[in-house]
Amino acid sequence: MPAPQYCPSPRELDDLELLLSGALAPLQTFQADGPVSLELPAALAGTDEVDLVDPEGLPLARLDGSGLTALSSPSHGPFRRLHLDPATVRERHPGALTVPVAGPLTEADLESIRAGRDDRPVVLLAFTGAGTPQGLTSVGLVRATLAAASLLGDAHVVAVPLASHGDASTDHELGQQVVANYAPGDVLALTGEGDLPDAVQAAVEHDQPAERGVVVFFTGLSGSGKSTLAQALNDLVLEGGERTVTSLDGDVVRRNLSAGLTFSREDRETNIRRIGWVAAEISRHHGIAICSPIAPFDETRKQVRAMVEAAGGEFVLVHVATPLEECERRDRKGLYAKARAGEIPDFTGISSPYETPEDATVRVDTTGRTIEDALADVLAVLPFDVAPTETGDR
Repeated sequence: MPAPQYCPSPRELDDLELLLSGALAPLQTFQADGPVSLELPAALAGTDEVDLVDPEGLPLARLDGSGLTALSSPSHGPFRRLHLDPATVRERHPGALTVPVAGPLTEADLESIRAGRDDRPVVLLAFTGAGTPQGLTSVGLVRATLAAASLLGDAHVVAVPLASHGDASTDHELGQQVVANYAPGDVLALTGEGDLPDAVQAAVEHDQPAERGVVVFFTGLSGSGKSTLAQALNDLVLEGGERTVTSLDGDVVRRNLSAGLTFSREDRETNIRRIGWVAAEISRHHGIAICSPIAPFDETRKQVRAMVEAAGGEFVLVHVATPLEECERRDRKGLYAKARAGEIPDFTGISSPYETPEDATVRVDTTGRTIEDALADVLAVLPFDVAPTETGDR
């Protein structure tokens, strides 16, 4: 029987690549308790072996009790040719000066490299992993580093998918370990201070469009008012005419993108992940996506947030915190009455839990409020301006 498969998160895929390449040596596999960890879904907990696959389903490695066994190498993605393992870098560039690069190189940085290289070749290690706080996309950082390399001469760019693990000291320690494994010679640390050369500045500007993609994700009980607020926001953005916007309403998605799914917990989570993937792709292309599913489970909401942030978008989580009693009083579709009568199983708020988000950007209770009044709470936290062409009653 073939081993079950699991597609790791972007951070886990980056860690996997570094583990297999030897860049994290002496670490050779994921740790049960540590920053370089792998969080398998509950369904795979205790499994003797698991095949780790890329998003396209290509098996990359097998994980079992003895550790990791490589099955294939990643073959897709921008600048894949620059993803070299440490042994190859040391062999190709013996004695080179190694420079870790976590942001665009400045004029002062380039002068420091010229002064410290002593006619040696230079290896620029561009850290491109998920979640790295560099102000650029991973592709943008490589472009900016290539532009800097062209100004140095005999400089070679290596893309290293060193991901952020959420702790500055841990990330620093892992970074030092990776650099030590790559460096064929001395290592030069830079400050990143000063003005950017014109060629580097052009690469940075190309990577930073004026408008960043945004996903506004409304979550709350049935009848809380989330769809009403989402539609009102969608209308305002359209009226302003400044941004493209896509509405991903829970019921509309159910009829189209998620037709055939049931209301079991597993299928509900699948529905939310589908919404999240579409919304993330919209944000990747600098659009605005407005989503309004119930999304009762914290883990799935966090997965959506991770998808959006990995795509370079900004995630705004709006918890429409209207109390259950008010939602049930409204009950326009008669759903709560049917749930109370046992006609609808696994109904959120009655026979299935709603996990209150602790990471909401804003909480809105619509009880006794007009749409305009409640929506004002949302508008106050949006990272873009909403300016309708005209105002009036809704």
